[in-house]
Amino acid sequence: MTTRPEAEKPFSALTSAARDTVLEVGPPPRLIQSVDRALQLIEVMASKDHPVLLNELAKATGLNVSTCHHLLATLVTRGYAIHAGRSRGYTLSSKLGDLAALSSREFDICQFVHGDLEALNASLRESVQMAVLRDSLLITRLRFASHMPTHVEPDEVKKMRAAHATATGKAILAWLPETELARVVSNSGLAAFTPNTITSLSALIEELRMVRRSGFAVDDEELEADVVCFGAAIRDGTGAVLGSISVSLPKSRASEDYRTHVTNAVVQCAGKLSNRLRVGHF
Repeated sequence: MTTRPEAEKPFSALTSAARDTVLEVGPPPRLIQSVDRALQLIEVMASKDHPVLLNELAKATGLNVSTCHHLLATLVTRGYAIHAGRSRGYTLSSKLGDLAALSSREFDICQFVHGDLEALNASLRESVQMAVLRDSLLITRLRFASHMPTHVEPDEVKKMRAAHATATGKAILAWLPETELARVVSNSGLAAFTPNTITSLSALIEELRMVRRSGFAVDDEELEADVVCFGAAIRDGTGAVLGSISVSLPKSRASEDYRTHVTNAVVQCAGKLSNRLRVGHF
C-alpha cells in the first residue's frame, strides 16, 4: 500500500464556492416531546412479534400509563397501530410499511441526480458516475461516458467488491458507522487491484478520515492502472449518505491543476445535490 500525500493537495485549492456547497450539518434539532414519545412506542411495538399490553408499553418507554394511552389512541386513530383488545394490547398496522414502499417508489435517486450529472459530464467531458452501497456491494446506478476516446471504462463487476479502491466507494464508506464499515470490509475484503490499493483496515480508516476532513475521495490508480477518480458523497439533512458521485479520467490528463479543477466540480455538484435534499427540493 502506498501513501498519497498529494491526495490532499486539491482541497487547499478548492474555491470558496465549492466549499460553500458542501452539506452543512448543524447542531441536533430540538426534539418535540410528543413526537419522540410516539416514535418510542412505535419502535417498541415493531420489536415485538405479538401485541403488547398498555402497561408493558408504558414500562418499556418510561411513560406514565395515561400519556401512553393517549398517544396510542392517536396512533390507532391515524391507522398506524391496531388495538387488539384490552387483554391483548396494541400492535403496529401495515401502514408504515405501505408508506415506506410508496416513498421508495416516489424517490428515485437516479432521477434526482440525472440532470446535474449530465451537466457535469457535458462540462468536463470526462466519465461521470453515481454509485450506491447495497448491502456490501458498490453498485453503479448511473453513468455518463467520457467524451474523450482515450478513456477506458472500468469493469463494473470488479468494482462491486472494491469500495475501498474507488472514489465513489470511499466517499460512501467515510460516513458509515464503524460497525457498518467493519461489516462491509468483512464481507467484501480488501483485495489488491494495483500496487496503490489500500489493503489494510488501519490504512483504510486513516484514508476515510482524510475523506471526511477534505470532503472528497481520491482513487489514485487504486482500481485500474493509469486511471484516477475523484468522488464526493450525497448526504441528506441528517448527514446520512445516500450515494456518491465521481469523475474519472486517465492519469495522462491528471495534472495538479486539472485535478483541482475536477475536484472543485465534483464537490460543488455533490454539495448542491445534498443541499437540495436538506431543504426538501426534489
